[in-house]
Formats: sequence, C-alpha cells, structure tokens
Amino acid sequence: MFLERLLSSIVLVVVLAAALLLGGNILFLLCLFLAITAYWEIIRATRVLEKDKKMNGIEIVGMLGVAGYYGVRFFADTETYIMLSITLTLIALMFLYVFSFPRYHANQIMAVVFAFIYAPIMLSYIYLTRNLEDGIYLVWLIFISSWICDTCAYLVGMLIGKHKMAPKLSPKKSIEGAIGGVAGSFLVGVLYGYILAHFQFLELDNIWLIGIIAGIGGIISQVGDLAASAIKRNFSIKDYGKLIPGHGGIMDRFDSVMFTAPMVYYLAVLLLNRTLY
Repeated sequence: MFLERLLSSIVLVVVLAAALLLGGNILFLLCLFLAITAYWEIIRATRVLEKDKKMNGIEIVGMLGVAGYYGVRFFADTETYIMLSITLTLIALMFLYVFSFPRYHANQIMAVVFAFIYAPIMLSYIYLTRNLEDGIYLVWLIFISSWICDTCAYLVGMLIGKHKMAPKLSPKKSIEGAIGGVAGSFLVGVLYGYILAHFQFLELDNIWLIGIIAGIGGIISQVGDLAASAIKRNFSIKDYGKLIPGHGGIMDRFDSVMFTAPMVYYLAVLLLNRTLY
C-alpha cells in the first residue's frame, strides 16, 4: 500500500510539474481533465444519479456547462463572457428542471450547481494563476499552501498534537498540527521568495509577501480539506474515486488545492500587483 501510494505520488508530481512549467494548452487540458473528473466524483458522492445509474439530463447539462466555462476561459477570457457561461448553465439547468417536472428533484439540481462551482470553477484558478505576470513562479504557491501545509500539519500533529480541531469530523487533526501546517507553509513560502529574489527570477519589494500568501493559503487549505471530508461523512463514502492509486480520486488529492488556487490568485493580484498576460 505504501509503495503504491509513493509511486502514484511521484507520477502525479512529475505530470503536474511538467504541466505547470509548460503552461499554455498543456496546463489548460490538464485543468479541464481535473475539473471534469472532480465534477463527476462529486456527482457520484452526492448521489445525483438516478436509480438506473445512467447519466441523466441535468448531469449532461452540468458537464456541458463545465466545458463551456473552460472554453470561454481559453478563447474569450473576459468577465462578461465568464459570467455569461455560468449564468447560461444555471438557466439551462432550471429550464430542464421546470419542463421535465417532476422527473428531477430540487436537491439534484442544487447538487449539480454545487458540483459545477465547487470543483471546475475553483480548479480553473490554477490555470489563471499560471497566466499571471510571473505566473510560472507564483503558481507553485498554490501547492506550497496546500501540500506543504498538509505535510507539516501531519508531522507536527504526530509529534505534539493534543487538542482536537474538529473531533467529530476529523479526529486525527489537531490544533497544534493546524498551526504547524500554516507555519510550515509560511516559512517555505519565505524561503521560496528568497530563492526567487536571490536568483532574480522575480522582482520583489518584500519577500515576506510570498510567505504571507503561502501562510494565508495554508489556513484556507485546511478548510478545503475538512470541507471535502465533511461531504464524505455526510454520504458515508471513504474516497471520491480510485483514479490515483493509494490516494483515491481527484477530489481526495486536490480538495485543499481547490481552495488555495483562487486565494493565491487574488492575493497575487492584490498584494503583488500581478496582472493577466
């Protein structure tokens, strides 16, 4: 089990690193794949599927909405068209709900809307961050905020964790671990900022801002992790999928990334004054 988890982690990191370095169409296609897969995993988890378990109309509309949103992001990335793609998806879902009534329940419609916003839209900020000025360097903060935080939180929690952070939701997570995770993200962020500034990869007035972005991202990442766990608890499932051996599905591995990606993007825009190409 450990070897399987280790090997899949290595493959995942290599594929992701290559896509982040190359950017452009490669990263876009990867994000689209992650978005569609995560959307489908949430749909399955929240049991939108009907009894025959065949793909139904609202799921198809949601999937088309995901494709439409990413298409607009790629071909016409303006606020007007982005909001139009989201609005048309919601209208199409309600159109189908109304004119096929009572085939679909309101809970199913809300689950599809939730799945559409939660995974695909949040994950698109990986691509958006990479497309920022200096995005080739800033995009790594998304993963420093999430995966470094997760690792540090685990280690600190194992060593000194005593006070439970969310005992009913995740009994193994501690307050000490959470603080350690945020501190780890902040320190690694500062070190990363120093390296970038030292080798003149990035012009920075204050390298501490990189640490602050990573630290804030670390706080948000833990909310993302717990949110995904809460959904699994509600629907009594162990993993969202089996795509990544030893880890589960995309939602299991990228649950915290979905929260850190938009946070890092907006903090980079607000604190570092970075803009899209």
